[in-house]
Formats: sequence, C-alpha cells, structure tokens
Amino acid sequence: MLDAAIVGLGRWGQNHVNSVQGVSKRVHFTRAVVNHPEKSREFAAKHGLRVTADYEELLADPAIKMIVLATPNSLHPAQIVAAAQAGKPVLCEKPLALTHAEAERAVRACEESGVLLGVGQDKRFWPSMQELKRVVDSGVLGEVLHVEGHFSNENASNKLHHGWRESPAESPGGSITATGIHVLDAFINLIGPLRRVSAQHILKRPPPESLDTLSITFEFANRVSGVLCGVRATPLFWRVHVFGNQGSAEAAGPNELVLRMSGGKLERRTFEPVNALRANLEAFADAIEGRAEYPISTTQMVDVIAGLEAIVAAVGTNGPVTLTRRIEIER
Repeated sequence: MLDAAIVGLGRWGQNHVNSVQGVSKRVHFTRAVVNHPEKSREFAAKHGLRVTADYEELLADPAIKMIVLATPNSLHPAQIVAAAQAGKPVLCEKPLALTHAEAERAVRACEESGVLLGVGQDKRFWPSMQELKRVVDSGVLGEVLHVEGHFSNENASNKLHHGWRESPAESPGGSITATGIHVLDAFINLIGPLRRVSAQHILKRPPPESLDTLSITFEFANRVSGVLCGVRATPLFWRVHVFGNQGSAEAAGPNELVLRMSGGKLERRTFEPVNALRANLEAFADAIEGRAEYPISTTQMVDVIAGLEAIVAAVGTNGPVTLTRRIEIER
C-alpha cells in the first residue's frame, strides 16, 4: 500500500480519492494540498486526509510515496518538475502540459531525477479500449488505413465547464483540452504520432454554457488518416473506430467492442465495467514498486501534447498545421 497525496480537491481531485479510498489494496491517500484548506475540511475529514496549502512542505514529507496532480492545466509542468526534484513519483491529470516544449521539460525533469511520471488518461484502462488495442496490434484488421473518434459529455448542461476550466488560457481549442484529448491519446496509442492536423471549431454560445462543435482531420506520420469530432453539449458519447483493409474494430463506450471482418458476420464483444481512475492509479503504484511497467510511455505523453498544441493552432487559424520540433502553420 502506497501513501499518496492529492494536489487539488476540486471535482476531479475528489474523484481520484473516491476511486481508491477504502477499496484499493495498492493506493491510499493520506494528504492533500489545496489553496483554501478550510473549504475542503468536510471532505478531508471523511477520507482521513491531512490538508495543507504548502506544496513544498508536502514534497518534503518522506511518508508520501506518490503525488497526484488535479490542478489547473497551466500549473502542471512546474508542479511535475518540483515533484521530480523532490524525488516523488508523480501522476498528472491530463493534459500533461499545454505545449510540446513544456511537456518535454516535465518529462526531462523526471528522467533526470529518476522518478516515474504518469498521466491521467484513464480511458486507456476502459475494457473496450484495451481490447481495441489488442485487436489492432494483432494484425487481424490487415493494413490500418483510417481511424475515427468522437467524445462528447454534456459539459455545458451539467455545469462542469466553470472556473478556470472556462478560461481559453487554461482550456484552449474548444473541447479538445478537456475531453477530446482522451480520443487524441487513443489515436496515438493505436496508430502513432501525428504529422499534420486541420481543425474547425464552430462556437454558437461561449462558456460557461458552451454550445459548440469541434471537427479535426489528421494525417499520421505513417500515412494513416483520421477524424475526431466533439459536440460538447450533447449527452455522453464515446467512439473510436479503426479501419483496415481486412476489417474494422469499434470501441463503443467503455465496455463494448464491435468487430466487422471482410466476409464475416458482425461480432459484438461486451466486458465487465472497471473503475478506470482506480486502474490507472494502481497501475502507477505497481510501476513505482517495480511490479509492472507503466503502460503509458513518456514518448506518447509528449506526442499527445504535440498534437494538442497543433490542434489549438489549427483552431486559431482555420488552416492546416504540420508537426515538427516547432509547430508550423501553413499559409
């Protein structure tokens, strides 16, 4: 059992604590960092958390073996670097950073300090997505040609888009930073790094009750094509669909996969639900203790943020953006 600390006790920080406290045999939160400890007193007392406003004091605590960041996006790189310099393994909520350069800085700090870095891409642990990865890697689909994805989660009507989350500086690019990044991460896990993106963002009503759509087209480095769409105000919907010349496989939500093979019948596979937040935290704990390798590589973490930065640039210019060491906007 690893003693962990949560930094940030907003909605998602509380979700992290709730996912493991009292039910996990691998992770237990004992401390929390918040700007205003008095506002978190009831939640902290319920879960046995000692609360402080001092991140540096927390990092000096030898009992803490794992840091989890659930803080505003722009703070992530500096907080990761500080954790690395303190020798603390750190799992950071997505996005790891808002720019390619900042993601590389965070990764480099962890590598230089010899500490493990994780990221809150919990959809990687959905049974449907793990089966989709297995199917794609098996080669049964033949040559992979195209991938499509969609993520919507009714952010506006559920009033989840508020505070710093409605700031363009913290959540640029429409819905890509908050929700679409999960599909972007899935694409890079399944297909590989990106070469070029184009994006269309249509905003009918601004935050905090956003009414907008996001449509992105991709060219991957291996010449596979892709499309990602999001409708922020519509009910929860997840789809990642990989097309090959021998068949296609579609993850539909967290627990279902549909396989369509040339000359064969449609096959629908269903899976038992899992707590994906808990699965990610426990996988990170296992990696800290050397039980297993953490399943999300730092190379993929950086590739996702390079893609995010390019998408934000494409949304801002309505033109194609090529990914290089520096983002190049095509005129």
